[in-house]
Amino acid sequence: MNIVTKVLSVLVALEFLYIFYLETAATTSEKTSKVFGMTTEELSQKNVNVLFKNQGIYNGLLSVLILIAVFAFASKAAVICLMAYIVAVALYGSFTSNPKIILMQGGLAILTLISCAF
Repeated sequence: MNIVTKVLSVLVALEFLYIFYLETAATTSEKTSKVFGMTTEELSQKNVNVLFKNQGIYNGLLSVLILIAVFAFASKAAVICLMAYIVAVALYGSFTSNPKIILMQGGLAILTLISCAF
């Protein structure tokens, strides 16, 4: 695995770690409100809060899996699988929620996949 792929993979992991933080620790913050386009009142609703924390754990786990794939296993195949999954989820989100999601959530993962070709 080349150094560019490793760096991009770590950046994707950091992105998902930040999302984890927003969704689990800063669920009702102004920043979370701005990032997800929801009011703090909406984020404070019990059901929404629980759903965000659940989604945050998912994003945190993705971050950990990426780091394990890069550093523990040094597996280009695992990185490709994880990035392809992230792009697929971002593509789904761009169709069902907001077209910008493919670039916001999937942009770095797409670049990482491209770097895997070299």
